[in-house]
Amino acid sequence: MANIVHIILMEHITNILFIDIETVPLTNQYDTMSDIMKKEWVRKSKNIKQIAEAESDPNELFFNRAGVYSEFAKVICIGIGGLVEKDKTWHLRLKSLRHDDEKILLQDFVKLLQRWQTANKSVVFCGHNIKEFDIPFICRRLIINQIPLPDCLNLAGKKPWEVTHLDTMEMWRFGDYKNFTSLSLLAEVLGIPSPKTDIDGSMVAQVYYEQGDLNRIAHYCQQDVLTSAKVYLKLAGFNHIDPQPIFVTE
Repeated sequence: MANIVHIILMEHITNILFIDIETVPLTNQYDTMSDIMKKEWVRKSKNIKQIAEAESDPNELFFNRAGVYSEFAKVICIGIGGLVEKDKTWHLRLKSLRHDDEKILLQDFVKLLQRWQTANKSVVFCGHNIKEFDIPFICRRLIINQIPLPDCLNLAGKKPWEVTHLDTMEMWRFGDYKNFTSLSLLAEVLGIPSPKTDIDGSMVAQVYYEQGDLNRIAHYCQQDVLTSAKVYLKLAGFNHIDPQPIFVTE
């Protein structure tokens, strides 16, 4: 019986693809956008609440806030992770796809999904707030770049129970849709050590445009994937599993 339970456990959690994305504004200068896009950004920015007084300048506001809006931003890095068990020890294989050319990055991601689906028969995404941010953002940018949506991301017409993606934000809400809890806070209250990174999400655009350091961003993204995986395992009751990271570079 124990062996059957172990096999079911293996099939479940090794089928999960943990993901996190990093995004930045399409350009580092509001003034370089077309007149129509500038007009649309001004319209969009009026709906952004709690704007700091220092961000009243359109250029500064765009640089600091546009990165979370898929119409005005692009994906520069996608972190992925998969759980594997070897010699009774669990590991999380981590990899970051990154590229300045978003279309190339997204094409690489779709190819990876196709390989994953071939090996695992299905793709079950998991991450923090992926249902409201990461997955919709990727889908919109795929369409903008004229890349067909893979089956696992084509959610049109599907009923809620037909969408198998796992979201640690949703799991932590327990039905309270007013609640927003950051990944770092959730990890802290669950006793998960904070990853040692020298940047946070608010610094990604600066690191990208002012330093051009995609590798630094990729490392930060991988750490978020690792934290998301550990949070999921805690929330799902797999307290005995504390995966050790394996960073894949090829």
